Amino acid sequence: MKITILTLFPEYFDSILATSMIKRAQKKELVEFTIIDIRDFALDKHKMTDDRPFGGGPGMVMKVEPIDLALQHIGVNKEMDKKKIVLTSAKGKLFDQIIAKEYAQLEELVLICGHYEGVDERVADNLIDEELRIGDYVLTGGEPAVAVILDAVARLIPGVLGNEESFADESHSIPGKLGFPTYTRPEVYRGWQVPEILLTGDHEKISQWRKTKSRQS
Repeated sequence: MKITILTLFPEYFDSILATSMIKRAQKKELVEFTIIDIRDFALDKHKMTDDRPFGGGPGMVMKVEPIDLALQHIGVNKEMDKKKIVLTSAKGKLFDQIIAKEYAQLEELVLICGHYEGVDERVADNLIDEELRIGDYVLTGGEPAVAVILDAVARLIPGVLGNEESFADESHSIPGKLGFPTYTRPEVYRGWQVPEILLTGDHEKISQWRKTKSRQS
């Protein structure tokens, strides 16, 4: 799978791409990451990627031209088979496990980090497949949202985790499902006892116990 990130701050992803599951995915050659600096495609000598909004108002708006030229450079368009172009946006649909699973099956995913007071609406109208948010709050930029999306998607790519059976019962494997309580050694700590059922070795009873303890959002 190929994942390309368009951002104003390429350095933000230096440690993220060199850590944990994302690093493992690259080592296994299951994911190829490319970071594109949107400023490289700005048209003026000052490399400006934002401007004042038409109609007035506070803040600045990301320009359409640098994003369009960056997408042309990597050779992707909206509505391509097995590929998606996604813009992070406070008004996008909420990212969830279902979307993460969908993205993990793609051949190529392009993630555009929004910034400032927003992005010229012509990007959403003409250049991308969808807008996403990771929660009902406003971030300074789209980089943290893209980091969350990367982590959630990379672990679902076949071969990355190694034990794909763990997907079946984890939180959000179906909408609204939250995980069951888990424990490890020691059996007793400061008088806090691990539930006896988990020490019986009776896998059928343990499975039933876990089902009763699974929480719903």
